[in-house]
Amino acid sequence: MIICGDIGGTKALLGIAEVENGWPRLIHFQRYECADFASFDEMFARFRRDIASYENHVTGACLALAGPIDDGGRTAKITNLPWAVEAAKCGAAFGLANCVLANDFEAAAAGICAVEPGDLVTLQAGEPREDGVRLVVGAGTGLGMAILVPHAGRFRVLPGEGGHVGFSPQDDDQGRVLAALRARYGRVTTERVVSGPGLAAIHRVLAGEEAEPASIAERALAGDATARRSVDCFLSAYAAYASDMALAVMARGGVFLAGGIAAKILPLMQSGLFAKTFKDKAGHSALAARMPVHVVTDTELGLKGAALIGAGTLEA
Repeated sequence: MIICGDIGGTKALLGIAEVENGWPRLIHFQRYECADFASFDEMFARFRRDIASYENHVTGACLALAGPIDDGGRTAKITNLPWAVEAAKCGAAFGLANCVLANDFEAAAAGICAVEPGDLVTLQAGEPREDGVRLVVGAGTGLGMAILVPHAGRFRVLPGEGGHVGFSPQDDDQGRVLAALRARYGRVTTERVVSGPGLAAIHRVLAGEEAEPASIAERALAGDATARRSVDCFLSAYAAYASDMALAVMARGGVFLAGGIAAKILPLMQSGLFAKTFKDKAGHSALAARMPVHVVTDTELGLKGAALIGAGTLEA
């Protein structure tokens, strides 16, 4: 049994999983609100009490955190909380010699290896290759990416910071967004546009009003033309970025859209705009069209990926 965690600045999912034949099965997991605890140690102690009946069966652990992993994987700091996490301390609580710390998007990428077909919504079938590189991209509070590379009969997870490449507008609306963000921030990364805060920024520029990303998405889904224009601008930028990264790593194994936004606006993702823009690569359109594109709807993706890393099934 493997302790697995997916810990962000607002909420944390902590659980226990069994990993058999390279496939994780969540036995128990629980959501904790970070605001309810003064420190990560306090939260982890509560989790230990909550799973006391499993404690003697635990053989490994991996905690995925939204923040940089330091000291060769021994310590981590959560970006949006004043919390530090020590691998040795977490492992010792369960009598484990080792506890693995991983970036949250590494775990999301690892989870792709255990995603069920029913948790994938295909936007572009493409021509998948089993031995191809897989690209995982996720727009949520930020913009994450990682790649899965076939290696010695299994996959190795290679994390990246592709969300921080410079934003390149492809139409007039995106050009207006870039100009407004450049005036405010100087250098504009793609994450400034392709993220929840990015959707709010797009709407502020195009519609001239402040609104929460969730509200903009809900209005667009309900047929509001102004909100739909903002979401379409977001989708076009998201698709262009995803296909740029896919071409950069030759993602013939598929492109997987994780993160919180894609699944929440699934009908708009399926409207055809995303797939059309993804293929809009001039002389490389035929190559982009051969790359499968899927939306991942599994809300436990990060936990499953952390379990796989903790069990040593994947390298991260």
